[in-house]
Amino acid sequence: MAFPPRLIDGYHAFTCERLPLELSRYHKLAETGQQPEVMVICCCDSRVSPEVIFDAHPGELFVVRNVANLVPPYSPTGFTHGVSAALEFAVINLKVRYVIVMGHTHCGGVRAYLEHKDRPDPGDFIDNWMSLIAPAAKSLGDIGDTARSDYLSRLEQASIVATLGNLMSFPWIRGRVMDRQLYLLGAYFDVASGELQTYDPDAGVFAAVKGESAPSSSAAAE
Repeated sequence: MAFPPRLIDGYHAFTCERLPLELSRYHKLAETGQQPEVMVICCCDSRVSPEVIFDAHPGELFVVRNVANLVPPYSPTGFTHGVSAALEFAVINLKVRYVIVMGHTHCGGVRAYLEHKDRPDPGDFIDNWMSLIAPAAKSLGDIGDTARSDYLSRLEQASIVATLGNLMSFPWIRGRVMDRQLYLLGAYFDVASGELQTYDPDAGVFAAVKGESAPSSSAAAE
């Protein structure tokens, strides 16, 4: 089976255009290892790439992607826990300073939670994974007469907030947050417009990033 031609073309463009500009950085990263300050937990949706959105260089972001940018609560069982293992490595070994949970509009995982709820033939994996959104959905109450699109947007944002809460269930995250060694941040990306909103825990709202300045760390989870 041939490798996808589009990816081969993209790799050639990378080696001709970007790699020469980043080569010294790659050499340094190979010799000294990675030391990113920022971990991003985001959706595996192909439209939402944190490296592109934040115009990041190699070594700047430690990224974990999964369906609907979720983090299960702390549960050190004998089962495999990919997201929790990545968190442990990033926080304890790499000593990142920021963990950003970035959701987005038109999230297929969030829509699946609503559409698949209580269906008689749940999938092998997706329905069980999306059950992690249940606490966020409960916080919103019944959909009632709310427009479906509005409800999904609210649920996407509520899920980010709930995931920030799940992060605080990890003792080695909570301790670092309380000591101001680690900051937990929420972000929400609009796929259609490219607008980025950040979460303000004091006001309990998401607000658009304005101008050219980066969002401050005042949105740290307490």
